[in-house]
Amino acid sequence: MARLVAGEMETRVQFEAEPTAYRWIFYREGDDIWIRVLELGDGSDHDNRGTEIWSSQLGINQLACAVIRCFDEVAQTYGERGYRGKWGEHFPRTELEALRSLWRTHQHPQDT
Repeated sequence: MARLVAGEMETRVQFEAEPTAYRWIFYREGDDIWIRVLELGDGSDHDNRGTEIWSSQLGINQLACAVIRCFDEVAQTYGERGYRGKWGEHFPRTELEALRSLWRTHQHPQDT
């Protein structure tokens, strides 16, 4: 998300739910973000082997706010220790705060 806020035109993220994988593809055009979510039988599959299960378009401000709000809610609900216990990973506090800072820096006055 930080890459999109900073102006990158395309980025991806993949969640493994073995054996299935879910690939989120984000395209930026101006202040709009186009999102596609693909379900893949194998995480190494090419995009064209996946099935699109969701797509949408949001403004960068809406999307960044939603991501920040969701991670804040997860931290509040589970705590950072509980997050590690539930998902086996450290809570991404550094990345979340970097995103929050970057988002505040890149907001346009009409976005607030």
